[in-house]
Amino acid sequence: MTRLLNYFFKGLIVLAPLAVTAYVVFVVFTRIDGWLGLPWPGAGFVATVVLITAFGWLASTIIARSLFGALESLLNRLPFVRLLYSSTSDLLNAFVGEKRRFDKPVLVTVNPAANAKAFGFVTQESLQNLGMVHEVAVYLPFSYSIAGALYVFPADQVKPVDADAAGVMAFIVSGGVTRIPEKG
Repeated sequence: MTRLLNYFFKGLIVLAPLAVTAYVVFVVFTRIDGWLGLPWPGAGFVATVVLITAFGWLASTIIARSLFGALESLLNRLPFVRLLYSSTSDLLNAFVGEKRRFDKPVLVTVNPAANAKAFGFVTQESLQNLGMVHEVAVYLPFSYSIAGALYVFPADQVKPVDADAAGVMAFIVSGGVTRIPEKG
């Protein structure tokens, strides 16, 4: 009976991530197909990827850059829209843009008395404009979530980690379960 129970749990460990991934992909595909009203499964998803890629190409041309710059300037003047637009833009740029912010993984001391540490990412190396000369901004993502918190630490409590930033992010988000691959 114990052996059967072990087989069951091993099967669950293998199948659960596959099932969750398949379900999420299926929901995304069908939802996009539904929005676009296309009768072929997956066609909406493909059309969306092509459209986004075409916008990316267009945005990289000189003429479009000035148009997008003017549009961005306009959006940044509108009070509520500015908050939504700039926050979304900054978040996406932090992960995949030219101005990546989550590329400096660090280990910070959050409680010196208990020698408790946390992994995070330096997002601002200088807070001098806020009158905090020797402090840095560190983003600490939450495990099993896309949320996190921003903390300010004295620079001497922040130690750079010689590891791939994506690996450290996966390590944090997985609650420390995912192995951080060796940098190289």
